[in-house]
Amino acid sequence: MTLTGRRAAPIEGRARGGKTAGTPGRALLVLVAGLLAGCSGTPEPAVPLAPPHMRVVTTQQYLNTLSYVFGTSINLGIAFPPPPRTEGLLASGAALSGVTASQIELFQRAANSIANQVVSPENRAFLIPCTPASSSRADHECAKTFLSQTSRLLQRRPLSDAELSGYVAQAGATADQLGDFYKGIAVVLESLLVSPEVLFIIETSEPDPNDPERLRLDAYSLASRLSFFLWNAAPDDMLLKVAESGELHNKRKLARVVDTMLASPRLEVGVRAFFDDMFAFDIFDSLSKDATVYPYFTGAVVADAREQTLLTVVDHLVRKELDYRDLFTTRSTFMSAALAPIYQLPAEVGWTAHEFPTDSPRQGLLTHVSFLASHSHPGRSSPTLRGKALRELLLCQIVPPPPPDVDFSALNNPDAHYPTQRERVAAHLQNPSCAGCHRITDPIGLALENFDGAGRFRDSEGGSPIDTSGDLDGKEFTDSVGLAQSLRDNPGLPRCLVQRVYSYASGSAMKPTDRVLLEYLTAQFSQDGYKLPELMRTVVLSNAFSAVAESPGIDEPLEPGVPVRQQIVLNGQPHQP
Repeated sequence: MTLTGRRAAPIEGRARGGKTAGTPGRALLVLVAGLLAGCSGTPEPAVPLAPPHMRVVTTQQYLNTLSYVFGTSINLGIAFPPPPRTEGLLASGAALSGVTASQIELFQRAANSIANQVVSPENRAFLIPCTPASSSRADHECAKTFLSQTSRLLQRRPLSDAELSGYVAQAGATADQLGDFYKGIAVVLESLLVSPEVLFIIETSEPDPNDPERLRLDAYSLASRLSFFLWNAAPDDMLLKVAESGELHNKRKLARVVDTMLASPRLEVGVRAFFDDMFAFDIFDSLSKDATVYPYFTGAVVADAREQTLLTVVDHLVRKELDYRDLFTTRSTFMSAALAPIYQLPAEVGWTAHEFPTDSPRQGLLTHVSFLASHSHPGRSSPTLRGKALRELLLCQIVPPPPPDVDFSALNNPDAHYPTQRERVAAHLQNPSCAGCHRITDPIGLALENFDGAGRFRDSEGGSPIDTSGDLDGKEFTDSVGLAQSLRDNPGLPRCLVQRVYSYASGSAMKPTDRVLLEYLTAQFSQDGYKLPELMRTVVLSNAFSAVAESPGIDEPLEPGVPVRQQIVLNGQPHQP
């Protein structure tokens, strides 16, 4: 798939005389002086802004949206290929990835299944808000009622009269041809579900009336950016109504809307999605262990390890609104029957709250099975992988890949005997080309060596006692509890979260030129007690969240007025669902 214009012509029925982001000739970056005051009264700094984005919706965003529109009666057993992970997030990679012909075919099959379920006899009575005069022929009024409501929620904006008339006419022609009103509805609904405006988050800009030389997201793009960030789904009816009213760009109204969204139970869905991405939990989709080494590491353990950490995160950050840093020292978590054997606890039915005792080595997320098992080898633990994960996922630091000519002969020598992993990884430090990276990963990971490759506690390895001492950025510790405290106190921990939250929310990775904004947001996060909902509120109310730069204009825009669905080209031809 290619785009014939980065943000080419206005979307039909969407641009209201505003300037789009595809017009060439402006500077690549626009500096906006922020006036939003935080708790300290510090004004938001002027920052270089990014142009509007277009990115593919994730599988979960697609499913969450359909669940809101059609309810839980629809079988949504579908999965789309994930985008590449960019700057630590799949969400950032979604703005850079295209769509292949095989993916389009997958989208088409999913849309066909969903459309047929919606109009099925068992679902149509409560999913279609009207009854046709005859089920064997067209009924334009009933079709208009259903399609106007449904398309507005799916495409995240109202349809123009011309668009709606076209859909109604198509539904009617199909109904008369097939002798079935509901088949006509299904054909049009399937077309909607594979339209680019459903499968992609397409942002549009407009001049800021307070300063026509600057651009901002239009109301519908801002509503989508808000909703996909906070709720991981398309905007609901309430948010679309505010966008339609023109009040979403009013700071006071926007603040009230954001507070309503943050108070909604749907925030938990959005927070889960963000941390699932930040913690790279997509690794669980293919995680496996050597069954001869870890016979207790089952498929149920894989699923529950992921869930345990997400439950802990949501409970700590959303329900209790506690300090983010304390996630890495808390002894509170949740336990399931599948996880209990690995944690060496009695099994109970279902999920139950659990508190590790103060003398337990289990403290914080680093000692969860999710972290320990996913950053280990199939048959043994790995201090290097665990240290690398801590650096990259939690501190936003880059650990370079090993050099292509690295010599593994010392490690792979069958006659070599390394009683513990500490002796094994020490061999890396003897190789000058390896030592630099291993000095920043291994001292961290070795503190977690009391946990095997599946996350189960052990006192010794191969009959030898395990030395878990180490240091993090010069702060020494003797065990996993000390590592947890050192990480909790590391200033890079909250700073990394701020960086990831902003990138996830805005749809683009932070750049070196965004450092002043990162410092501002991190300072506000600190003053707000490191509480995630307050950070999310600060981000979405910032000028940097809604203001955008002119598109670079590297591609020529299409002719104005061309619908966006015709701007997406597959194999050289406009995509026509």
